[in-house]
This record gives sequence, C-alpha cells and structure tokens, in this order.
Amino acid sequence: MTASPADLLQSLIDATLKAGADAADARLSESASLSVEVRNGELESVEREESRGLALRALVGRRQASVSGTDLSPAALKALSERVVAMAKLAPEDKYCGIADASEIARDHPDLQLDSDDTPEAGELERRGRIMEDAAMAIPGVKQMSHAGASWGTSSSWVAASNGFAAHKTSGYSSMSAVAIAERDGAMERDYESSSERLLAKHKSPEWIGAEAGRRAASRLGARKLDSQTAPVIFDRRLSSRLLGAFIGAISGPAIARGVSFLKDKMDKPVFAPGVNVIDDPLRLGGFGSRGFDGEGRPVKRTALVRGGVLTQWLLNGPAARQLGLTPNGFASMGFGDPPGVTTSNLEIEPGIRSPDELMKDAGKGLLVTDMFGPSLNPNTGDYSVGVSGFWFENGERAYPVSEVTVAGDLTSMLLRAIPGSDLEIRGSTNAPSLLIDGMALAGR
Repeated sequence: MTASPADLLQSLIDATLKAGADAADARLSESASLSVEVRNGELESVEREESRGLALRALVGRRQASVSGTDLSPAALKALSERVVAMAKLAPEDKYCGIADASEIARDHPDLQLDSDDTPEAGELERRGRIMEDAAMAIPGVKQMSHAGASWGTSSSWVAASNGFAAHKTSGYSSMSAVAIAERDGAMERDYESSSERLLAKHKSPEWIGAEAGRRAASRLGARKLDSQTAPVIFDRRLSSRLLGAFIGAISGPAIARGVSFLKDKMDKPVFAPGVNVIDDPLRLGGFGSRGFDGEGRPVKRTALVRGGVLTQWLLNGPAARQLGLTPNGFASMGFGDPPGVTTSNLEIEPGIRSPDELMKDAGKGLLVTDMFGPSLNPNTGDYSVGVSGFWFENGERAYPVSEVTVAGDLTSMLLRAIPGSDLEIRGSTNAPSLLIDGMALAGR
C-alpha cells in the first residue's frame, strides 16, 4: 500500500532524526498548469506542466543543510535523510537557525477557500485568447498583439516538522492577459490588461481585457518628452503596489538585523502620511497570499503594519527574531525543507476618500504614471529612481501622453507625503490604490 504524503513526510523526518539530526522539517509539493497563447488568429503554443518534488532540512546543533529530490522510493528517501545529516554536520555554524518550539506552532488550520473552480481544457483557453486578440485589434490604432493568452494552475503541498507540526494546503487560479501594440507614424506604444482569479465568476470578460489593453495602448500614441522639473506625481493603482513592495523590503527582519534598511530607526515613528494604514491579512478567504500558518508553522493573524502612518511591526521569522532579541510574529516565508525567509500575505494600503480624478484636481498639474521600468533603490538611504511613462495632466485633467521620464526622490520622504486614492482594487497578493506624491523630481529632456 502506498503511503500518504503526510505519512511519507513523517517517516522521512523520523529517518532523519535517526540518522543523527537534532531537528528536521520537510515539504512535499505537487503542481500542474496549462497555458495557451494565440497570435494572429492562430494557436501559437500550448504548454502543460506537471511537477512533484520533496525538500528536506536537517539541523545538527546550530548547523543546518537542505536537500531536494523527486524520487520518492523508500531507498531514495533513506539516502536523502542520511545525506542531509552528513551535510549539516559539515556546514558552518549559524547560531540563529532553528525550528519553532512545539509550544509555538499553529493548532488551527482554517479552510481559506483557495481552490479554483476553473480548470478548462486547451480549447477553451484558446477561445479566450482569440476573443482577447479580436477585441484588442478592433481598437483604432492597434496594429498587432504582443501577447494574448490564458492559463490555469493548481498546487498541493504537505509540510511537517519534528516539533509535531503537520499541515496540507491546496490552491488554484486561472488567468487571462493581453498586451497590445498601437502604432502611428512609425512610433509604437504598448500596454496591457489582465485578470487572475480563483473563481470563474469573478473574472473580467476576455472581451473587456482585450479591448482595455487596446484602449490603453492607443491612448499612449503621440507621447511627448517633458522638461526636467519638480512636480506632483500620481502612481496609478496598477503600479503603486511596487512602492509598497520596496517598503516591505525595508521592514524585513533580516534587513533590520543586518542594519541595511533606510527604516531601521523608524519603529513606532511615522513612515507614511497621517491616517494611512498598511494591513496584512493572511486569513482573507480566497486571497492570493492567504495562509493559515507561516513558513515555520507559527500562527498568523490580520496585522496593521502601519497604523495611522506609524510603523508598528518588523517582519520576523525565527532566525531574525533571535538575532534581534524579539519574538517571531508570523511573517516567515515557506521553510519546511529550506531555511525560512520573510514575507507578507495579503498586503494592502487602505484606500483614502478621494478618487484619482479628485487627486488630479487637487494637484492641478503633474504626471500620472501608468508604466514604470528599471527601478533603482538604495536600501541603506532610500534613494529611489525609476523610468516611467504616462500622462501629463493640467487643470486637473489629462493633457497628453509622455514617455522617457525618470522620477526620483528618497522613499523615506516620499512615503510620508503619499496620499492614497479611493480606488483600491484587489488583483493579487499586494495591492494599493493610486498614490499622489508631491514634489517629485522629474528628469526629462
């Protein structure tokens, strides 16, 4: 009789302890995905992937090592456990490594409704791709498609550790995306639209996705260059979450422990404008970052990382907490077979009260950023710059598209001036509304 994944992991951990480990954890993962792309009305590609893999970590004193494999036969698993212990004994000492104490592990594993009800065959994915392409090409000015595709994916994972923790998680999603290219007088502009959901009923239609990608691309035709100046900047909600990502890196426990963060002295101090809240909610039903436990098996909960503009938390896993003399707080990324990192789950800046149009009217004139590329951040100082394109606005309204602009500032003061719009939309695991930041340096012609 074939052992269940849970029994297989427990046997592997027992064998690793028998081979000489003081502690061990492991992860077994399975995944499947299907993606289809259409080009010029024809099916261009169909890709199907299936994978299964195992990861195992052993700790001997304050030394640790990790191995992985795909052979789940008893002989291979026995060899894996012996190999990882031998590697751990030779590894350099890490005085902060370890697994959670049995008294710390999560006991309740809620059903967060992470499975998908949409796993269509290739023919249906092709149909969605064709609809998106046709809708985009029907927009005046659109000349070709860079991408029109649809996909789905599912995954299952089992985790276990020698402290008694064991859990199983499944998840799934489906997605559609289109990238349109518009052209006028030899100049080309591109833009995109997409939809990723767990439930089919929540998806935007393929017609809307294709047409919106086309409309966005066509609206950028005739882009001008700006003179270098200082002006207000509004980061569109499709992009503003990238600023939030830079902020999260700066409150990461490992970065704080190493002293390489521009926010290392900001605990319990303002880091956003007054009234701004940054929330992490791992228990959101159906969320793309939802989880019932962190990457070391500790409990998780909804947390205000920033409350009223004031920083309240570092993101701590066990090693970072030990190094800082603090208590782990549920932000470990997936370990179980590997040393854990840190991560958030469903992260967002709560929306403000003014719409993007109202923010534009408040600012008067400035730059609406709708695309950005090549961001540069100095993690020690917070100095930030990024290439952008978008729209110049005057008298509170869009005036003309612009391109080849660099926006620069220091993230510490940028976040303190950031005013959230009311247009928060949940599209993934990290989300933010449009953000208005005044006094930004724009480098143009």
